[in-house]
Amino acid sequence: MPGSSTSPGVAPLSAFATLRQLARGTPLTVPPSSSVRETLRMLDRAHADAIVVVDQASRVPLGIVTLHDVLRRIALESGDLEAPIAVIMTGGLITLPADATAHQASVIMVRRGVRHLVLTEADGRYFNVVAQADLYAQPGVRSTELVAAILASGDVDTLATLATGVREFASQLLSERVGAEVICQRISALNDLLTLQVIELTAGGFELPYVPWCWLVFGSEGRLEQTLATDQDNGLIFAAGSDDEAAGLRQAFLPFARAVNQALDACGFPLCKGNIMAGNAQWCLSLDEWKAAFGEWMASGQPQALLNSTVFFDFRALYGQDALAGDLREWLLATAPTHPIFLRALVESTLNWPSPLNWWQGFRYDGDKNFPHTIDLKMHGSRPFVDTARIYALASGVPDTNSVERLRAAATAMSMPAHETAALVDAFYHIQRLRLEHQGSALAGAPPNRIDPDQLHALDRHILKESLKQVRSLQQRLARDYAVS
Repeated sequence: MPGSSTSPGVAPLSAFATLRQLARGTPLTVPPSSSVRETLRMLDRAHADAIVVVDQASRVPLGIVTLHDVLRRIALESGDLEAPIAVIMTGGLITLPADATAHQASVIMVRRGVRHLVLTEADGRYFNVVAQADLYAQPGVRSTELVAAILASGDVDTLATLATGVREFASQLLSERVGAEVICQRISALNDLLTLQVIELTAGGFELPYVPWCWLVFGSEGRLEQTLATDQDNGLIFAAGSDDEAAGLRQAFLPFARAVNQALDACGFPLCKGNIMAGNAQWCLSLDEWKAAFGEWMASGQPQALLNSTVFFDFRALYGQDALAGDLREWLLATAPTHPIFLRALVESTLNWPSPLNWWQGFRYDGDKNFPHTIDLKMHGSRPFVDTARIYALASGVPDTNSVERLRAAATAMSMPAHETAALVDAFYHIQRLRLEHQGSALAGAPPNRIDPDQLHALDRHILKESLKQVRSLQQRLARDYAVS
């Protein structure tokens, strides 16, 4: 389908591939007592550029040695080849769990200016190493320039200019017929990096509480499905020992959070009309308060709770202590299946989706007076996929936030044939691509997601109809699974 093509200059790797999948074949390790000479011989025999120093008893990684380290510390600094490798290794390792995603690794590598990350198992034992080259086979000149410029920026005005550059880069990818999956991932990765820089620059002007905290992103940003038209949906989570402590910490964090929201607005990410932002005291909460909020939504099943589920339940950690978001997600995935009434309410809401196809498979319009003869590709196109994927993720304990990854995980649990899953994914990305193309060419003030099917190319119009039929297929399966007539 048109939405699945790739282009030279853009890495085809999925942002959601786990690092365990990408890691090199045989992990190279040496004990700290090994000599520099012995380590160099191992690197040469394996044609490798990095080796990890591990404790022989515990298998815990202690440091990493790269060829660059050897060149600088031995050749240029006249180091001793017979010295223990521990003398020249780089300690203070930056590690990630082996089951973290390529997106997480790429952001950390760029942010910390490193080319290798050490991967560990859940118990801290060494697993393997992943290099930047493993993540991006062809990073693309324009993308690399943007990354370097974002990291070098020292003020919000510069970042605002670069944010325009990100959108121009996305438009360039569209013109090159790059697939929607890759474009959404590249937009999200660059926007993540830009937001990280905004947060860091802003934090320098505040004396923040010395407690663990984390900036959360929701909605399309949380799912890494951002298009060219996106506003802010974010929050803040922090550690607190009591309600009184949480109240005091909230007041300390709010001025900083509001400043970040204003800076992001200046960078072209409009303030959320529903005020779902970290600068709103309602969404600047302790871990326990976030759990209470989610628990109340799931227990009530009221319309507002269903509305909140479309934004908040896709949360993702962006900056700070990821463990706080990890604790919240672990609790949520364990708790959601115990609220069948809430899940059923989500199902019924999703099944009430009004299809933009009529009974003879022609397009049906929703009667918008300002934009007649148009279809909202977000509300009536991509959203049913997103909502259904979220339901299956909550019901099945799937930790992914991206809709396609959720669908793939759910397909495995439901024994859905591979060709059916592929059809759903292609349909979703075709709709996403049409949204991106429309946003890239729409006049100022035009609705970003409304298209007139008659203005589409005949092939795109035909594939859009077929994509919308896939929504019906997905909903029929959902109705069967939840016995909803």
